[in-house]
Amino acid sequence: MVNVTGYHILFYGSPTGYQTNRAQISLYNKTKVVAYVRFNDPGMTFENDYVSGDIIRMHLPSTMFENVIDVLRNEKPINVYFAANRGFLGTGKEPVGEEETP
Repeated sequence: MVNVTGYHILFYGSPTGYQTNRAQISLYNKTKVVAYVRFNDPGMTFENDYVSGDIIRMHLPSTMFENVIDVLRNEKPINVYFAANRGFLGTGKEPVGEEETP
């Protein structure tokens, strides 16, 4: 499990996107890329999640993009890991009813 400390976003134009993807969020631990979360529109080819060179490649439908951005913007801590041939992105343990601070 790796702590995510930053991210950046790329959107791919054209009817087919780029390398079967419509958008990508790169996840960082400090300055090192630890994962790419790639998004595909309906009808686009979905690749299996995998790890290459210690970097996780996770694939989700484009409909999940806003949810992922919301978690990255509003939650802390964020972790990413690979298990059972799948990428996982989620929050650390938080108390029930915790309010977000501005």
